[in-house]
Amino acid sequence: MKLWGGRFSKSTDAAVDDFNSSIRFDSRMYKQDIRGSQAHAKMLGKQGIIPEKDAELIVKTLGEILADIEAGKVEFTIDAEDIHMNIETILIERIGDVGKRLHTGRSRNDQVALDNKLYLRDESEELKSMLEDLQKIILELAEENLETIMPGYTHLQKAQPITFAHHIMAYYEMFSRDLSRLADWRKRMNILPLGSGALAGTTYPLDRAFVAEQLDFDGITRNSIDGVSDRDFICEFAFVLSMVMVHLSRFSEEIILWSSNEFGFVTLDDAYSTGSSIMPQKKNPDVAELARGKSGRVFGSLMGLLTMLKGLPLAYNKDMQEDKEQIFDALDTVKMCLPVFGGMLATMKINKDVMLIGAKGGFTNATDVADYLVKKGLPFRDAHAVVGKMVAYCLDTNKVIDSLSMDEFKVFSELFDEDIYTAISLETCVNLRKIPGGPAMETMKAVIEGYKNK
Repeated sequence: MKLWGGRFSKSTDAAVDDFNSSIRFDSRMYKQDIRGSQAHAKMLGKQGIIPEKDAELIVKTLGEILADIEAGKVEFTIDAEDIHMNIETILIERIGDVGKRLHTGRSRNDQVALDNKLYLRDESEELKSMLEDLQKIILELAEENLETIMPGYTHLQKAQPITFAHHIMAYYEMFSRDLSRLADWRKRMNILPLGSGALAGTTYPLDRAFVAEQLDFDGITRNSIDGVSDRDFICEFAFVLSMVMVHLSRFSEEIILWSSNEFGFVTLDDAYSTGSSIMPQKKNPDVAELARGKSGRVFGSLMGLLTMLKGLPLAYNKDMQEDKEQIFDALDTVKMCLPVFGGMLATMKINKDVMLIGAKGGFTNATDVADYLVKKGLPFRDAHAVVGKMVAYCLDTNKVIDSLSMDEFKVFSELFDEDIYTAISLETCVNLRKIPGGPAMETMKAVIEGYKNK
């Protein structure tokens, strides 16, 4: 008989058992389930709700069950439905009626809410470490390329000269925000739901603050209905994961472009590339393409979670069992992408000469020509118009601004002098942009050092 089967007169249909069961995917929370049960048992004994010796035996036996699970000696069953009832069933098999006391004062509703929080909190630490590892790779690449000039783009059209360090440090900032979101998520998530019962708490004198302290929570939920029905923390975690994938996907798109023959800015290492079964010359950026593609999978999990929750009345509903497969898959996907993406980044060759040639084309120093005229006293809008005419002239004559003679410069404005050539060199264009946030070498060097020493 099932642990909840007292009021039923017949067994559950086998197909319903299979449909209803979540052990296939929630078994990964066994550590968190046991840890939460041990804290609950300690509290029950401390409060005199169950005998102290029974609490001690429960805690000890749960520890033994944990060791046996990790040694591969335990086989979970669909009949017991989920990880919570599987472990409780094993406990009862081992210590009999004493094991039946564990569930006093709690419901699977508040138990699963607790396990979800404990599991995602543990996983968030690994996610944080992975993001920080990726940032270290970005910092190293940036430090090696402080003087590597490349074209910056808007609308995928060449815009202004920047450095490769400046460009990839933009992704460092994105991943920093992801880490900040993760830290904010933890603040809101880290509140103990155990003690909410099925939805209305319990008449037992539970010490919820004691359990919160045992499990490293910052406080306890203040409404038992919300305690069991809240899945905001799962949706928010899925959003954090989605933003990580947005950033990985954008970075991937650029690497795919940069590694193409048309750009040639980078060369991917053979260990992080694949070939074609028919075209022997091919070297494909599959790691970047898969990271870009898998972003949709993670976004889908977020949408699945939001859609599942949007019409649910309070408090707990079985629909909420669907939260786990969505968040587990999203988490697994991100954890798969981050290290292999980092490896691709760390081994990629930067083709500095090609980047420099790219920066010399497309009139990337046109804004600096306008700024030169402004500094000579011309209003910016007039300077903008002058340089626009110069660009049109260069396009008609197949020239670049740097190659114009002084006589040609003077045709457009008498304000031009010999110092224009220095003023619009790519090195000058980059290194005079030394305000905070700019691409100048001294600015970027200070930013990188600041992040390295934080």
